[in-house]
Amino acid sequence: MKRDELSKSFCEPCKGNTPKLNYSEISKYLSEINKWSVNDSQDMIFKKFEFNNFNKSLNLANKIGELADKEGHHPDISIGWGYCLVMLHTHAIKGLSVNDFILASKIDLII
Repeated sequence: MKRDELSKSFCEPCKGNTPKLNYSEISKYLSEINKWSVNDSQDMIFKKFEFNNFNKSLNLANKIGELADKEGHHPDISIGWGYCLVMLHTHAIKGLSVNDFILASKIDLII
């Protein structure tokens, strides 16, 4: 799935039987999103957005929260002065699914 296909797709509910993406699939999807990273255990993607004040970090976190509710796929978000760190993984499978990359592509469109 290409970047524009990811951002036009919708997250599908995961009940725990969705297979985790393998290394090859993760690498392919990672190349389709803008400067997201994968952790060492390959079970989470993350991106740190940097700003020049706290309010911009908070605003981004709120926009991501609204998007996440619409998609039914919720990231872990950490904010502080000048940053908003977004961490995505599929909680039900304790790993990465295509939903994580769909949401990441949509988050990038918010900026």
